[in-house]
Amino acid sequence: MIDLVWLVPLIPLLGFIINGLGRNTLSKNLIGFIGSGVIFISFAISVGIFFELGADANKSHEIFLFDWISVGDLHIPLSFLVDPLSSLMLLIITGVGFLIHVYSIGYMHSDAGFGKYFSYLNLFIFFMLLLVLGSNYIVMFIGWEGVGLCSYLLIGFWFTNSSYASAAKKAFVMNRIGDLGFLLAVFIMFQTFGSVEFSKVFPQAANLLPGHTSIVLITLFLFIGACGKSAQLPLFTWLPDAMAGPTPVSALIHAATMVTAGVYMIARSNILFDLAPVIQHLITVIGLATAILGALIALTQTDIKKVLAYSTVSQLGYMFIGLGVGAYDGAFFHVITHAFFKALLFLCAGSVIHAMHHEQDMRHMGGLRKKLPLTFITMLIGTIAISGLPPFSGFFSKDEILAHAFEYNKVVWAIAVFGAFLTAFYMFRMLYLTFYGKYRGSHHAEEQIQESPRSMTIPLIALAVLSAIGGIIGIPEALGGHHWLSQWLSPVIMHHAAAPDHATEYMLMGISVIGVLISIGFAYQKYIKQGHVPVTDEGKRTMLARLSYHKFYVDEIYDLMITKPLDAFSTFFYKVVDTKLVDGIINGLGWSTSEASKGIRLLQTGNVGFYILMMVVGIISLLLYTYLSI
Repeated sequence: MIDLVWLVPLIPLLGFIINGLGRNTLSKNLIGFIGSGVIFISFAISVGIFFELGADANKSHEIFLFDWISVGDLHIPLSFLVDPLSSLMLLIITGVGFLIHVYSIGYMHSDAGFGKYFSYLNLFIFFMLLLVLGSNYIVMFIGWEGVGLCSYLLIGFWFTNSSYASAAKKAFVMNRIGDLGFLLAVFIMFQTFGSVEFSKVFPQAANLLPGHTSIVLITLFLFIGACGKSAQLPLFTWLPDAMAGPTPVSALIHAATMVTAGVYMIARSNILFDLAPVIQHLITVIGLATAILGALIALTQTDIKKVLAYSTVSQLGYMFIGLGVGAYDGAFFHVITHAFFKALLFLCAGSVIHAMHHEQDMRHMGGLRKKLPLTFITMLIGTIAISGLPPFSGFFSKDEILAHAFEYNKVVWAIAVFGAFLTAFYMFRMLYLTFYGKYRGSHHAEEQIQESPRSMTIPLIALAVLSAIGGIIGIPEALGGHHWLSQWLSPVIMHHAAAPDHATEYMLMGISVIGVLISIGFAYQKYIKQGHVPVTDEGKRTMLARLSYHKFYVDEIYDLMITKPLDAFSTFFYKVVDTKLVDGIINGLGWSTSEASKGIRLLQTGNVGFYILMMVVGIISLLLYTYLSI
């Protein structure tokens, strides 16, 4: 099966071609079947690869396809790397991807662009698989750029809405900033090691001293690339705006797969980052700031998808804290559990939005748990999982990151655990505002609310089960487990961060769980007991609430400090350099030629006598010139 790994990305590519060409001729049922079926086949092959790799003593297989680029000393093959890290990513991308494709059949069934939508989703899966399978940084970069393109196409899927089109452009441009960092890292890497192959770069890097200038530069630029793709400060503002796309897109691209590409890339490059402690410190600080900022903004949002978007930003921050403190396996554990519960939460939100006829404002919801019982139960499971209550998956992955953060620095742990308390509060706030209390919409709209079709609810059930039991792969020794995931990733992740002793770990778990329960209690008191409903957009808020609701004015600050100066600079170049200088020179040459032509044209009178006179004058001039020159 491992030798057939090339089929895993190829089959979704075929789905893209078939659905793309037949988008206007094939029936919606057939398009949905093809779009979902190709992902299921890829998932089945991925499962076979996973089990074959588990039984194989050799945990790393490089599958060579063909020489792609060969110029001078640069040789880049198109080859795939199958190892414990990539095999798990295959399962996440194709497994969660298949469930979201099935969900999309019901969610997008009435959309006129149904065929185009499925072709874009299949193309995204192809590029995401290319990203995680590449055995070198160039193949990874092709996948990296491809998922950025598909993100642009899917965010702006309803491009006739100008704000949605602007959100797509914003995501595309902000990701290009990070992509430039990635490219610079690849250039320095080739200059330093003479290759961009993992199998050649990592052994050479291991011989260098920690803090080597080239390693620091490479890891810095790789981290900048990761910041763009994984929405870390300061390149995070594109992700909340990306909620303009269809909700299944938010679940697949902006929760479960693409935004975790930066985490995957750093985990894959863990040997390099271990040799750059200063960059690891930077990653920790940026991750911590992103986790807290995302949580603080999510506290006051009223759009159900915006709450989940800022929650994603915050959870990505926790993954980067794990990477920064050296807990690569813990960060990747959170990638897996986050894929389960965040995809579930987005799809539950989509189910609510579908039932509410595209209403996303939680101030117009309430009391939906009786009308949408399955959506409510599955969303409750997802909410408990992300809040970090045992025995749900989020408890194990988040507490592992917090435990390693405690060993790294007590202040980092304290701030991170405070962010975990905020997570529990804003997630249960969302749950209570949506499903509890009285319905706050119109009576006519209330009568039409009904549970989503089975094509949408079956994926919810599957993801709810995974969100509940997914933590089983990483049960720590303190709770009697053997942390299967850490052992599985050991051939790829050589260094494991220091973990606290069992007594300390019990204490940290206790503090975390008690704090989360208190946060849930606060949310219950405010939104159930007191029946609080967020004020209107123009309503009065405290200064802190206003800052949070307006996202700390980060977009406005960027607009003031970056966009407007660049616009002014561009205007100056247009009006002065381009219009007056460049156009002036070009137009001046044209004008002088034109005016000279007008003068010379006067000689062309059409009078034969004048022409004879000019011939005589010319002959006399030549004779005089000849005579004078003797």
